[in-house]
Amino acid sequence: MQDAHDLGLIIDSRIPLILIQSHEETRVLDVLMQVSNIRTLPMQVWTITDGLRPMGFSMAEPDGDQLHDIDAALLAIKRTRNKGLFVLCDAHHFFTPENPKSIRLLKDIVLQYDNVNRTIVLLSHAMTLPPELRRQAAEFELSVPSDEQILAIIREEAMAWSSQNNQKRVKTDKLSLDRIIMHLRGLQPSDVRTLARQFIRADGAISDSDLPLVSKGKLQLLDMQGVLHYEYSTESFAQVGGLENLKNWLAKRQQAFLSPAANIDTPKGILLLGVQGSGKSLAAKAVAGLWGLPLLRLDFGSLYNKYYGESEKNLRDSLKLAENMSPCVLWLDEVEKGIAGQSNDDGTSQRVLGTLLTWMAEKTQPVFIVATSNNIANLPPELIRKGRMDEIFFVDLPDEKTRIDIFAIHLNKRKQDPSAFDLPALAVASDGFSGAEIEQAVVAATYTALAQQQPLHTAGLLDELSRTRPIAVVMAEDISALRHWAHDRTVSAN
Repeated sequence: MQDAHDLGLIIDSRIPLILIQSHEETRVLDVLMQVSNIRTLPMQVWTITDGLRPMGFSMAEPDGDQLHDIDAALLAIKRTRNKGLFVLCDAHHFFTPENPKSIRLLKDIVLQYDNVNRTIVLLSHAMTLPPELRRQAAEFELSVPSDEQILAIIREEAMAWSSQNNQKRVKTDKLSLDRIIMHLRGLQPSDVRTLARQFIRADGAISDSDLPLVSKGKLQLLDMQGVLHYEYSTESFAQVGGLENLKNWLAKRQQAFLSPAANIDTPKGILLLGVQGSGKSLAAKAVAGLWGLPLLRLDFGSLYNKYYGESEKNLRDSLKLAENMSPCVLWLDEVEKGIAGQSNDDGTSQRVLGTLLTWMAEKTQPVFIVATSNNIANLPPELIRKGRMDEIFFVDLPDEKTRIDIFAIHLNKRKQDPSAFDLPALAVASDGFSGAEIEQAVVAATYTALAQQQPLHTAGLLDELSRTRPIAVVMAEDISALRHWAHDRTVSAN
């Protein structure tokens, strides 16, 4: 009833044109029928298959067989002198620059609203209003189910499974159930039911093992369109060497983010600044792994569009999708590449930056931002000032102890026993190496050992290290300048 109440208020405000974007056509029509009944407002629905047909107690009865054409239907609506609610389904096909007559007919109806109270509802899964109609229109969104409603749907599906399986009970626990509900937030009831049916029928249980299925299914239902990418594998912090300060910082804020209290500010996000290959991307994945949240990576390359205003719209759509996926971690990889202004971009970068900053300031959904950057000089001050991010961490090249841990991690990954290697000697030989360079040294030495049909050993790794020129040597001046800037301005992640 809340949806009917809110939509009724829009109609009472004498808005002539309402845009509803939803895949839930049946549910939208049910809500519109409630509004129609409460306000005794005649309602007609147009589809290309059925034409214009009355719903409920409509006073007008146009011949639907003659009104399959959208322009014929609009002309009939324009000519009627009766007030009413007219719903045009799949409207995105018709109100485009290629159909100026349809746009003009709709505009005529809208402009005559003061004489005849006809409210037009454009119903589509996705649609952009023509510029001529935007000022006369309002958008309406169906509400998403509450936690209690999500729980009720899950219980219904659990009971259905039980009745089909000799009254066996669905196994679960409160913690797992609460996490599942948290990940189902933002979906429409039918989508919640679809996913609940899938993970219950998979094994007759509701557990943490269902979370990846829920996140992947939610991503598909929300249609990310190539701008946001779901990172299917999030590394656990056990697989990240060093970064102790960052780990401790996140551990202290985990509960505040996942179970926010009224008197505690929800963590906003962090900026990871550091040398290429130092582990920033791995740390971003590890945040999601530690908190048990889906990780979304924003691809700035897919964001940009040659048409004016489209890049900002793509960003707004992506951020809205991230909110629908909440709670989640949003990874802005190499953020400077998306917001560093270019002389020939007609101000697009600045508009994108403005859109991002506005969203960061106004967002209410639990979306934790992890921005990574290699070059602080290209980051605008508006982004890195206090208040935008909770903290700026500097991820430096790993120290000797951390390099020992990194070697052990990568050797374990390749089914090698770290105790069989002289890890301290390897750590000394890899001074100035990034984590990525250490991994590549292990990979290269493994290939060499395989080609020689010999087991991997310390000497092979030392040989590979001696033939590698690390980034600390190749870009010594740049790294020195970055360290100097970060010394008094950031917190060490290690």
